[in-house]
Formats: sequence, C-alpha cells, structure tokens
Amino acid sequence: MPGPADGIIDLYSRRAADFDADRSRDLHEQPWLDTFLIHVPEAGSVLDLGCGSGEPIARYLIEQGRRVTGVDAAPGLIALCRERFPGHDWILADMRGLDLGRTFDGVIAWHSSFHLTRQDQRALIPVLARRLKPGGVLMFTSGHEDDERIGEWRGERLYHASLSTAEYRERLEAAGLSVLNHVIGDDDTGGATVWLCALGDGTMAE
Repeated sequence: MPGPADGIIDLYSRRAADFDADRSRDLHEQPWLDTFLIHVPEAGSVLDLGCGSGEPIARYLIEQGRRVTGVDAAPGLIALCRERFPGHDWILADMRGLDLGRTFDGVIAWHSSFHLTRQDQRALIPVLARRLKPGGVLMFTSGHEDDERIGEWRGERLYHASLSTAEYRERLEAAGLSVLNHVIGDDDTGGATVWLCALGDGTMAE
C-alpha cells in the first residue's frame, strides 16, 4: 500500500511552477555553499540531487565556475533548469539507486533527500559515496531525530523523515565519509540541519 512518501514526486511534478514561484532566491545558503566550494576544484564537477528549478543553488554553483549535473524526478522542474542553464546537464531521474556512470568532485542534496523514507535514506548514503571522486565532498540537509512528519505546502501533504544524528554519523562513516562539519538547526539557513562530509579525509585528489 502506498505511503505518504510515495506522493512526493507526483506533488512536485504537478506543481513545478508553484514550487519555482515559492522558492526563495535570497541565497541564505551561501555560507554553506562557499564552504562546500572550498573543497571543489575550480571548474570542478558538482552533482545536485533534487535540483528543483535550479534557483538559487545551481545558479550560484554555475556562477562560481563549477560544472553542474542536476537530477530531479519532476519533469517540469528539469524543464526549467534546461531552459535557464542550457550549458549544463539536467537529468530526469529518481535519486534512489542513481548510477550515472561517473563520479563528481562534489555532491549536494539540499532540502531533497529528507523527503525519502528512513529506509531509502539508509540505502542512499552509500550510493552518494559512490558518486564522489576520492576526496570529494557531500553536503546535505536532514533532521536530527529518528522521526517521520507530514507537513503542508499549498494545501498539500508534504512528507519528511529523518534518522537520528548518531545513525547518520554511523552510516556516513561506514560508507567511507568523514564529517567535516555538522550543525543542527542553523539559524542562518532557516533552521536547517546541515552535514558536510568528505570521501576519505577531504584531501582533494591531484
């Protein structure tokens, strides 16, 4: 029987224009993005999972000289990305089990992977590690307690889930990822809980 998480892709597919209209462009994420980019070489490659309409995060990464590959399961959102940033790669796909046949200097999943069930998040962590080059960095947002919640957006049910902080750490380390920085409820980013991790010790490959 379908659960509440199964409606996420349909929701964003039906309401891509509404999501784009509601998505803030004030780039309060910039301090974290700048920290992330310290570990990504100039002209390096970034995989943006759950890229949405490409605004404002993918745009900022592109403006900083990085090559972006964006993945989203909502056709309308990918269409907006292709229109806005035709020189980059935009792929219509589900992030779960994703295999693009190549690796990246950085992977970002900002306010996206927490729409997956806890079991899907557990399975996703090693998938993300496999998408990184040695020394590559992963940045994602999460909750911090083992929980599932149903929020609301424009009158629609919106599913979120989280593992515990301890379990995230355990599973990241098991996948070969070291935690470089982690903040619970960062006030500067609207209360986001953010993880910045590296494959290995975070030393960029030559």
